[in-house]
Amino acid sequence: MPKVTLLAHTPDAEKLVAAAARFCYSGADADTILDGLTPEKTADFLQMLVDMGHESPVEHASFTFAIEGVSRSLLAQITRHRIASFSVQSQRYVKENHFTYITPPEIEEDPEAKALFVRTMDEIQHSYDKLSDILYKKHLTALGGDVPGNKTKARKMANEDARFVLPNACETKIMMTMNVRSLYNFFRLRCCNRAQWEIRALAWQMLDICKKEAPHLFAKAGPACLSGPCTEGKMSCGRIDEVRKRGGVHV
Repeated sequence: MPKVTLLAHTPDAEKLVAAAARFCYSGADADTILDGLTPEKTADFLQMLVDMGHESPVEHASFTFAIEGVSRSLLAQITRHRIASFSVQSQRYVKENHFTYITPPEIEEDPEAKALFVRTMDEIQHSYDKLSDILYKKHLTALGGDVPGNKTKARKMANEDARFVLPNACETKIMMTMNVRSLYNFFRLRCCNRAQWEIRALAWQMLDICKKEAPHLFAKAGPACLSGPCTEGKMSCGRIDEVRKRGGVHV
């Protein structure tokens, strides 16, 4: 299960978004734009934005998450969300000694499949260690031997090629920042039952955190079927009531 930590977010995110909306729909200026924005009026502005489908004001607020316990396979998916900022643990600078890995639930539940999976991971670890040692010795010699600084350089050079044998299952860590509009898109796609199991679990955790921090801003965030018809057409999971219950929508 992914571990998600909210590291930071825009202070008074809901009030800031409401202020952005006032700029659009009133004659207020910079000196007065925040005046009178009580929690009640802020909620009203946000409800208006949601009802109108006017999402540009929510781009002024952003959230930063630390994500742990996820696979490199998930990394390949999440970085497709291009309106975001990512920092990822490097396999070039961090040697994968006894690397940890993510086991898919379907494999975890099947003893034969799990035994094969674990054996494969062990074999990959052995190959990685062997490759890393061979390349380290080669690079250390080429750099002029065991003199200050050469060991670190040789190890980095060895790691960057040895990592090519590491699997998609290899665990990684990610720091990710998204503005709220990008988060809406992320939740719409990745909370859907059609999304891959790992990124779906991550997306629901993130959505729960966002709803706790900014409940009005994320009131209707989630897969498309929370507040409308399924957008997957004939590929629909057919479990809209279940999804809406998970999202806190009365069915």
